[in-house]
Amino acid sequence: MPRYLITVEYDGGPFVGWQRQDNGPSVQGALEEALKKLTGAAVLVQGAGRTDAGVHALGQAAHFDLARAWPAYKIRDGLNFHLRPAPVAVLEAREVADDFHARFSAIQRHYLYRILNRRAPPAVMRGKVWHVPVPLDEAAMHAAAQALAGLHDFTTFRASRCQAKSPVRDIGEIAVTRKGEEIHLRVSARSFLHNQIRSIAGSLKLVGEGRWAVENIGRALAARDRKACGPVAPPEGLYLTRVDY
Repeated sequence: MPRYLITVEYDGGPFVGWQRQDNGPSVQGALEEALKKLTGAAVLVQGAGRTDAGVHALGQAAHFDLARAWPAYKIRDGLNFHLRPAPVAVLEAREVADDFHARFSAIQRHYLYRILNRRAPPAVMRGKVWHVPVPLDEAAMHAAAQALAGLHDFTTFRASRCQAKSPVRDIGEIAVTRKGEEIHLRVSARSFLHNQIRSIAGSLKLVGEGRWAVENIGRALAARDRKACGPVAPPEGLYLTRVDY
């Protein structure tokens, strides 16, 4: 059975998350329904990351097996036709080796968290950014974030219901920059804990506001205690931008 890798973009607002669930529509479910309409068969779609409700993707990756070979462009175009009007688009499709796995073959995942830092609330970008109306010091946020780079126990920055066996993760790159009225937090690692990036973003906001010193992020990390974390940032500012293989 030929295996295919697709790159997917979606607006996470209408979905309960990537993973198929009983309590509402999911991105995985939308893709599987589209594949059934396209191929006439039930197909399991497996993603590189299980994004939460409200979290978006610019470059989610997923794989599936088909009973027969299809031209990659027909998979892309056919899925996009059957996905309408769901806010999901297949950007690319290609055949991969039988042992490829979207989740376990990934060597790096890249995320972006967007903060709209202006007094006026968003209109066009509503549901796509975290609106923070008070001024933020992005240089202080970036300096504080560097304490999180490298291999650490991220117990402080994981959800209490996180099911990962180990809280240890290796952040390869973390940076905070300003682009006009937006502040961007970019984080790259092979894998992440549940709510890790949103927990980091919420804590860095406290640094940007001057409510936490730059050193407080390192102290919170060292505490290995969820109670040391700042408020968790909302999901609408988070994007899975790319998965590397």
